[in-house]
Amino acid sequence: MRANVAHKSGNMPPEILILTDHRKEAIMKSVVFSALLATGVLVSAPAFASKELATKSSCFACHAVDKKLVGPAFQDVAKKYAGDKTAEAKLIERVKKGGSGAWGTIPMPPNVAVKDEDVKTLVKWVLAGAK
Repeated sequence: MRANVAHKSGNMPPEILILTDHRKEAIMKSVVFSALLATGVLVSAPAFASKELATKSSCFACHAVDKKLVGPAFQDVAKKYAGDKTAEAKLIERVKKGGSGAWGTIPMPPNVAVKDEDVKTLVKWVLAGAK
């Protein structure tokens, strides 16, 4: 519904929009629903993206989320480094350069083909429990 309202000066202002209570409620519901939907997508997207990134980067050739394969389970890595403020930097270097001894005698090969930002995303995902 639109209405023209005169100012005290007698000039007619541009049309203004008059919202009914029903229309206001519908708009608010739409805004709230959109915000909740966006929050859910934003919260779940990093984990989903990191699992896909781990697949794309061939991490699952040697690791699993919840059980030891050739290398340790990602969840075991998260437990081992829980509370270690230097863990992220250590693991980024370990993933990029490879190494051995932290989880047994089988060495982890270097992952030089994986982009630095992808390594960082993967390490954060692993440290968060690979969920």
